[in-house]
Amino acid sequence: CTHYLFIVVVAVNSTLLTINAGDYIFYTDWAWTSYTVFSISQTLMLSVGACYYLTFTGVPGTATYYALIMTVYTWIAKGAWFSLGYPYDFIVVPVWLPSAMLLDLVYWATKKNKHSLILFGGVLVGMSLPLFNMVNLMTVADPLETAFKYPRPTLPPYMTPIEPQVGKFYNSPVALGAGAGAVLAVTFTALGCKLNTW
Repeated sequence: CTHYLFIVVVAVNSTLLTINAGDYIFYTDWAWTSYTVFSISQTLMLSVGACYYLTFTGVPGTATYYALIMTVYTWIAKGAWFSLGYPYDFIVVPVWLPSAMLLDLVYWATKKNKHSLILFGGVLVGMSLPLFNMVNLMTVADPLETAFKYPRPTLPPYMTPIEPQVGKFYNSPVALGAGAGAVLAVTFTALGCKLNTW
């Protein structure tokens, strides 16, 4: 019972984090910087929870099921935001599913080898999620227009959206997110597996 409760808690927290991670479309000037950071944070929540669930059940496919739980929770929560006046395209697309499928594929292809799951699965998730996450930016309306159309009353003046400075810090947020994610996700997946030894 504790294990299943933990899965629910992690899935809910994953959802809360990924909902907030969508906020980068409002901070247009920092969009690329935020995009990289939030891609890594979503990689963390997906890989820890999915690996925990996957190694707990030992059944390939449960990582994808976990990502589906995250997606549905997020749709419900963001659907509520939509009813409060947020733009519909602020609702996230299911970017976690393909990455979770890669985890399942590695686990199945290596005959449930936990170490291969950590190393290969972690690298694949870390590299793929920033790529799939870019779908979020491509499917939303123009961030600058959206930010002015839906002002945030609690937004401090220094965070007010201004003309974007794309390329000011680095030129490829996907490459940076994928590179950092490929390294960090190995640690994340190891943590998810380690949680089963409690």
